[in-house]
Amino acid sequence: MSQTRMTKQRKVILEELRKVCSHPTADEVYDMVRQRLPRISLGTIYRNLDVLAESGEILKLESAGNQKRFDGNAMPHAHVRCVRCGRVGDVVNAATNVTVGAAESEGFTLTGARLEFEGICDACQVTN
Repeated sequence: MSQTRMTKQRKVILEELRKVCSHPTADEVYDMVRQRLPRISLGTIYRNLDVLAESGEILKLESAGNQKRFDGNAMPHAHVRCVRCGRVGDVVNAATNVTVGAAESEGFTLTGARLEFEGICDACQVTN
């Protein structure tokens, strides 16, 4: 984790992100932070989310065709994403013991891993 200067704006973004488990989009983080910093711009939110993700303070969850979402819990853990609405949740107690030898035998030195399951959330199952 690199050391990043913790500006007031970054501190508020980090605090708000760590209050929720909903894995919000940048727009949702913007709405949350504006309650405390009404004059903050959406561009500032995007830039600071990128800085916080690059420094390892937060996780940036990216998946092809879906909006980026952010997680205030930077500890390694698995996620599940609804294939219909895009909602993301944490997977608790996932059996994620993956053998790293295969990757290393291919000439890679692992620097991290992400595991994301796909499914249909309860809300989407009810609406169909």
